[in-house]
Amino acid sequence: MSDAPVKTAEPKDISAKITQEDIDRAKRQIGIPKHAHGLPYNTVSSRDAMRHFAFSCGEDNPLWQDEAYGRKTRWGDQIAPPMFVVSTGTDLTPKYDPETKALFKGLFRGVSKYYSGDQWTWWKPVYPDEVIYTEETTCDVIVRETSRFSGRPTVTEVYRSLYVDSEGQPVAVREQSFVSAEREGSRKAGRYDNVKRQTYTPEDIAKIDAVYAAEERRGAEKRYWEDVQIGDAVTPVAKGPFTLVDIISYHMGSGLSHYGIGPLRLNYKQRTRMPGFYVEDPYGVPDVAQRVHWDHVRAQELGLPSAHDYGQMRANWLSHLVTNWIGDDGWMWKLSLETRAFNFLGDTTILSGTVTDKRIEDGHHLVELTIQSMNQRGENTCPATAIVILPTRDKDAQLPAPTVEAVERGKAIMALKNAK
Repeated sequence: MSDAPVKTAEPKDISAKITQEDIDRAKRQIGIPKHAHGLPYNTVSSRDAMRHFAFSCGEDNPLWQDEAYGRKTRWGDQIAPPMFVVSTGTDLTPKYDPETKALFKGLFRGVSKYYSGDQWTWWKPVYPDEVIYTEETTCDVIVRETSRFSGRPTVTEVYRSLYVDSEGQPVAVREQSFVSAEREGSRKAGRYDNVKRQTYTPEDIAKIDAVYAAEERRGAEKRYWEDVQIGDAVTPVAKGPFTLVDIISYHMGSGLSHYGIGPLRLNYKQRTRMPGFYVEDPYGVPDVAQRVHWDHVRAQELGLPSAHDYGQMRANWLSHLVTNWIGDDGWMWKLSLETRAFNFLGDTTILSGTVTDKRIEDGHHLVELTIQSMNQRGENTCPATAIVILPTRDKDAQLPAPTVEAVERGKAIMALKNAK
């Protein structure tokens, strides 16, 4: 061990390349259920787990947190925030045979992986003390020869996660996109060379605080489909200035990561299993590649001005905006989002939306929202659309029926459960 001062050195482990062998292997994974290592962060949707998840998103909606409040709503109990399922979902996929295990081992090692978007569909709420099961598969692999972010080839993998309850009934499905990009390319591309950490005056903070103060949660007051007009505005929601407390809180609600990393001896054990996920810091300590979300120095090594959020955080924020607007009696059916820029420490995001369509489909009274996530630099970092189901003066909003494919996969997941 040494107490010598840290010397400035060239960034470590940024030279890995995307290979054709990895691309081919990624494509061969399409349709094969992934075997998860270990249990989810929440094996049961306890009331506390729901409350902690809402807290991690900066939400104080009593529908997610208060049993007594929930019992007075159409749901008859406290229910989970829509995005809660990312923190749960027990995977029953059997362990791989040697050939399949080799197919999944060490894909795109040493290459950065960035969340780039999501498409969500929800069919039913999650109630307290439910056990949710999940199955994840790769459903697409997209190769781009040159990207604006890195100036080099990138690979987008789309993962499909189906969530079902203990009876196999589909709860939700997501198609989550991740872009693999060469670290050296992103550093040299210089897209963020002119981006500096934002500073604020007291007047700036007062303007952000005014948005917080004006936030409107519809709650128990029904928003009827008949009363909605195209062009109506959704009351904005503020998120920021973004700090490390927000990152810490996110992990409190969603867990540390699905990579199985953890503290102390748990970290040592995972490092022996996944050495490629660890990169030495300037002090010689092997630390997780994921630290780009809180380690300013590592972020700069990759050509970024600062540590940044997880893309899933902005998905959570979008859900906050939409559920605020629809109230307790509405249903958020679909949400589609695309992360186009990082949300760096110090950034402020103001989410807002507009009604762009209303229609009736299969007996459901639908409203479509177009949503913006604007930062202080005037960038829409995460454009999105949502489709919601609203009550009418004649009837409650009806939950949508899951797809035939989702129902059949739910049966297959239950067959795995019953076989254990």
